[in-house]
Amino acid sequence: MSRASVNEEEEEEEGVPVIIGGMVLDIHSTPSIPALPRTTTPGKVLYTLGGVARNVADCVSKLGTMPFIITALGHDMPGSLLLEHCKSNGLPLQGIRRGDDIQTAVVCNMFDSQGELAAAVASVEAIEKYLTPEWIQQFKSKIRSAPVLMFDANLSPIALEATCQVAAQYRIPVWFEPVSVTKSKRVASVAKNISFASPNEDELVAMANAVCGGSVFHPVKIDNNRIKYSPESLFRMLKPAISVVLDSGIRVLVVTLGSCGVLLCSRGLSGFKKVGRFRRNKSSDFSKQLYEIVNSLCTPDRLFNTSIDDKSNTLFAVHYPAISAIVVRLTGAGDCLVGGTLASICAGLDVMQSVAVGIAAAKAAVEAESNVPVKFNLASIAGDARSVYFGAKAVFCKSML
Repeated sequence: MSRASVNEEEEEEEGVPVIIGGMVLDIHSTPSIPALPRTTTPGKVLYTLGGVARNVADCVSKLGTMPFIITALGHDMPGSLLLEHCKSNGLPLQGIRRGDDIQTAVVCNMFDSQGELAAAVASVEAIEKYLTPEWIQQFKSKIRSAPVLMFDANLSPIALEATCQVAAQYRIPVWFEPVSVTKSKRVASVAKNISFASPNEDELVAMANAVCGGSVFHPVKIDNNRIKYSPESLFRMLKPAISVVLDSGIRVLVVTLGSCGVLLCSRGLSGFKKVGRFRRNKSSDFSKQLYEIVNSLCTPDRLFNTSIDDKSNTLFAVHYPAISAIVVRLTGAGDCLVGGTLASICAGLDVMQSVAVGIAAAKAAVEAESNVPVKFNLASIAGDARSVYFGAKAVFCKSML
């Protein structure tokens, strides 16, 4: 073996997931009585560390895989709080751009008495302005050796495209987190380079319209308070948008449906298998235990076997049920679902197992005051993942010709 080959293997073993996007101070306000317009309402106001990329990175690190985060913070009070938390958790700081002219992103959320988001104001311009292609490309060596790269749609379109070009150059799987209906549309210019995307039903429709360049699809109304949907009916409602998004080049869709669960969709079975370029020997003890316990509890290839005709034009979909939870706050659930899935992929689990862990992490998040739980309990995560995994049901269409 040549010295060059040895170096390449060493770089690959030492690679960590790269996460790019928003690091935000969230202000959460929850009234103790129904809020009245044009006056103050008694309640509780909390400062919470947030931002999609920050939440995902925090979740990934607490599940045993230390990520490399690329973001921007100002020399201000919110920036100092966020930076100190990164330091205390041992996150690498080299990718955090700081400057006196940067105003750290802040989001003010108003919740109703059930913990649902009622309204919000976001001041996040700094992420788009300062996470430039030039800043991101300084960390090309980190991206080159990463097992997976995740970015959120807070990045500007030009930064998204530049990041995807680097990832494509080194064949790094890319995860796109849509953030919002409006920002999810930014996927159109980079869809062909995306391996995974994690929209909710509204973001999925917006993505489908963006990639086909029109207003073909309309929002799907899922009223889970009044109607009990079967996995098949959920899939039928969303299948046209799912098909268009997968046809745009995205390999795997993780469609989050709140209390209706998750749809995992891909053209061909390869999207449900292990993601390449991982090395468990560099993982933490927590990550190794996560792999060993979940892999023993959640038998690989439970739903699909080699007798199925896996053609490139076949749309496969798996529905995962949600887990009952005592809901405190919902804002971190989607980010922890992504973080739990990414941490599991990096630990060596396949995509189907990893999504089950992601749903278990999301359950832990909704039961916590903060966006990401202070600590994950391995036994609880593994037990919940097993429950979700064995509750999963295949709902796939054999031909899309």
